[in-house]
Amino acid sequence: MTSCSKFDPFLSLSEQQMNQLGSKAETATMDKAATDKAGVLSAAEISAIIDKVKNTAAEPVNEREVAYLRTNMGSIVLAFYTDVAPEHCTSFKRLVNAGYFNHTRFHRIIDRFVIQGGDILTRDDDPDNDGTGGPGYTVKAEFNGIPHDLGIVSMARSQDPNSAGSQFFICLSREGTKFLDGKYTVFAKVIGGLDTVQKLGKVETLTNKWGEKSSPATPVYIERAVMVRR
Repeated sequence: MTSCSKFDPFLSLSEQQMNQLGSKAETATMDKAATDKAGVLSAAEISAIIDKVKNTAAEPVNEREVAYLRTNMGSIVLAFYTDVAPEHCTSFKRLVNAGYFNHTRFHRIIDRFVIQGGDILTRDDDPDNDGTGGPGYTVKAEFNGIPHDLGIVSMARSQDPNSAGSQFFICLSREGTKFLDGKYTVFAKVIGGLDTVQKLGKVETLTNKWGEKSSPATPVYIERAVMVRR
């Protein structure tokens, strides 16, 4: 007699599983793709997306749900720590379902540290405000004991611990991010496309107005984000 093994949502995906999820993601977004505008948005268009988020239901992430992020450099799949960061997981799903992340750029990339994205203001024509945008609401901190290792996804915030919104970062090394432990909310993990994450971490960067060499020299962005059930 064989015993049933418990489903582990954080097991790394095989190439076949990645392909299957990619097919599901394409099917799920086929209708939206025709009307979803790419490129630079006006202030009114950005406000409309934020309003759409407000009108999108905040639903918990199911155990078998993942976020499929198709970037211009490859695809990334995230599994969620719903047990320790339920509100962050619910918020991320809400943003995905509203189309908030589509065409947003990874505006901050530092090799061996993080790649950061999720800012709607990366879609306007003012690069100087990149990293300052949000969805119109904040999520209270859900600090937990999960270490900021390679492939861990955590929420960016300001000095206020309860100021997380839509911006998130993916860790590029344990050595570079261990000092973040317990200070930022870990809510997900890359289970597919870690090679894409590492490619993103190696893109050429330029110095921004704050003197940090972290602005990608060429656009690196999420083409489409969708929640998919395994």
